[in-house]
Amino acid sequence: MSNRAERLLQVLEILRRHRRPLAAARLAEETGTSLRTVYRDIEALRAQGAVIEGEAGVGYILRPGFLLPPLMFSRDELEALVLGTRLVAARADPALAEAAGKALGRIGAVLPEELRVFVETSPLLVAGRLPGAGSPLMADLREAMRAERKAEILYRSLRGDETRRVIWPLAMGFFESVQTLVGWCELRQGFRNFREDRIAECRMLDARFPRRRTTLLREWWEADRARKAADRS
Repeated sequence: MSNRAERLLQVLEILRRHRRPLAAARLAEETGTSLRTVYRDIEALRAQGAVIEGEAGVGYILRPGFLLPPLMFSRDELEALVLGTRLVAARADPALAEAAGKALGRIGAVLPEELRVFVETSPLLVAGRLPGAGSPLMADLREAMRAERKAEILYRSLRGDETRRVIWPLAMGFFESVQTLVGWCELRQGFRNFREDRIAECRMLDARFPRRRTTLLREWWEADRARKAADRS
């Protein structure tokens, strides 16, 4: 879902919680946006059929009757969502784990009763959270990836040696017992894999990637494919 779609849904959810007109300034505060953005979002929701009464300087109120189109999934699709959410909760950083739970809850809220119960009582289980899994630092690195900004990390080698490195975080891998980060390392002048449990510190920098992340990822895939081909020969 795009950031705009998420924001429109958030505006709807905020308006649903209030029975009296809500000031645009309050909506801007709760959504972390500007008044101009709130006004645009209100008009966008009205265009989609939401009956929102009010105007700037008075406040807005959502009249009953507007429902989002129901989300319909097969039982296999729902079980895949449940299992995926539980895997994320067991292996990802706390912020991503919480987001996965909220996403599943949002889906369950618009499902027919029978399917909602099916989701809540799913027998697909994941063992408890892996020890040491999901360092909060990985949330910072995910933000750096989205913003295409460099990050400075303190990295420990297998022997315990520490080095400060400026990296360009590109992707994350989730394995059975460890999470890894793929990035370009300015110290080593090449693509490297960094283990989550060896990243002791992380700070996102203002400097941006020299090229788009998708371009750098393609270069990494090509380099990795060439390395594997050379290993087989």
